[in-house]
Amino acid sequence: MSDKNLLVGWASRDVSTERPVGIRGQFHLRLSEGVLDPVTVTALVVANGQDSVVFLSCDAVVIWSFLLKLVRGKIRSLAPDVPADKIVMNATHSHEGGDIYEAEDTFATPPRMSGAEYVEFFASQAAAAVVEAWNTRRPGGVAWGYGFAPVAHSRRVVYCDDTSKRPGGAAQTGLMVNGHAVMYGETNDPRFSHFEAGTDPSLNVLFTYDGNDQLTGALVNVPCPSQVDEHIWKLSADFWHETRVELRKRFGDKLFVLPQCSAAGDLSPHPLNNKAALARRYELKGASERQDIAERIAAGVAEVASWACKDIRHEAELGHVVKTVALTRRPVSRAEYEAELRNLESLVDAQPSADPDPVKRMVADSTLAARRNRCKQVIDRHESGEKKLPMELHVARLGDIAFASNRFELYMDFAHRIQARSPAVQTFIVQLAASEVGERGGSYLPTVRGEEGRGYSATVYCNLVNSTGGQELVEETLEALDGLFGKSRPRPA
Repeated sequence: MSDKNLLVGWASRDVSTERPVGIRGQFHLRLSEGVLDPVTVTALVVANGQDSVVFLSCDAVVIWSFLLKLVRGKIRSLAPDVPADKIVMNATHSHEGGDIYEAEDTFATPPRMSGAEYVEFFASQAAAAVVEAWNTRRPGGVAWGYGFAPVAHSRRVVYCDDTSKRPGGAAQTGLMVNGHAVMYGETNDPRFSHFEAGTDPSLNVLFTYDGNDQLTGALVNVPCPSQVDEHIWKLSADFWHETRVELRKRFGDKLFVLPQCSAAGDLSPHPLNNKAALARRYELKGASERQDIAERIAAGVAEVASWACKDIRHEAELGHVVKTVALTRRPVSRAEYEAELRNLESLVDAQPSADPDPVKRMVADSTLAARRNRCKQVIDRHESGEKKLPMELHVARLGDIAFASNRFELYMDFAHRIQARSPAVQTFIVQLAASEVGERGGSYLPTVRGEEGRGYSATVYCNLVNSTGGQELVEETLEALDGLFGKSRPRPA
């Protein structure tokens, strides 16, 4: 048997709970009021005699470093033969998943499943899924293809003027720090100019097959966070739930579906233009926005599947590099530091809510706590003086295609820079992939034009790494890709 012969394994777990549990993703804490649809973790193992890669996708807002360490630790205890360091654990960026943050809240909440208890449940299920996928590896094949699924739209609106200088405007409103750009800004404004980013309809798909070339699963990579219903108070996988349902209608109810979000820090599923036309579309079609998106993704996957199956590979080159890269931090200026000291002082003096309604009190107090924490984080960054942020980078080659991870809500342009210069025929970018090194997880990584436009997602609060660090990420990723594909070429200064 050749060392290129592929082994494939799949597993999935439901990490929903009917008990009230915290939901993160907004500036205030929510408590779940039931399960709208299953929140899952899904594992895919692809291995051969050369190397292995373990994909672990989670219907979650972000995966902090402590959680990746916890999951890997559990896996090492359960099954020491599993290469835990080869796990690429990503979040779909659903704002409707359970509470997997590290610290317990310091404010009062109604009765609920504690964050620590849910984290333990979540990590145990995730570890079990990986171990099952590893233990059920069987000879199989893979096929891949590039297609189209228009899902993502720019969520940064640019105006002809600096909005902070308008009458009644302010350069800093809460955490928004608006300028020429505004996150989810109004487009019917007479000074609306354009969207900062374009749209990205790309669809990257990896199919897996058993030894008889029967389809077993699909890894589906789209550049869009799963945030259609990001404000609801129920657990949900957002549009990935409807997408799984649609794909299983087409390919069988046993199909595994592993979602990945490509670079989408400046993209979202919400079109900000043509709102009336879209409302009419959904009404006449009799479909929700989530269902509409799911049908687009499923149609794109089906189209790719119709021809990708002509090139099923049971043997393939497999290489997986895991390394730590150091990226230039977004500096915190002295003026910004002093402004946050003043902000924090005013916030510390703010009193907890006295609202008799415990839910309203929780919302008010959690909002206050979030603002305090953001101020403290900016202060701590300035006082630390650290110039670089370490990040765990995964770059994998599978035949003619490649996967490259990052921890960020990465602006779209960076993915295009990697894909344009990649030696692979097709390159899957996996954003919001957990990193054991570096603080917490996530954070936006903006382009130069994002930094110049300001607006939420391009602020001192949101950016641990600046656009210079973004280009460093591009170059580090390409260097690793070139090594896996045996390429050598000079890098720009």
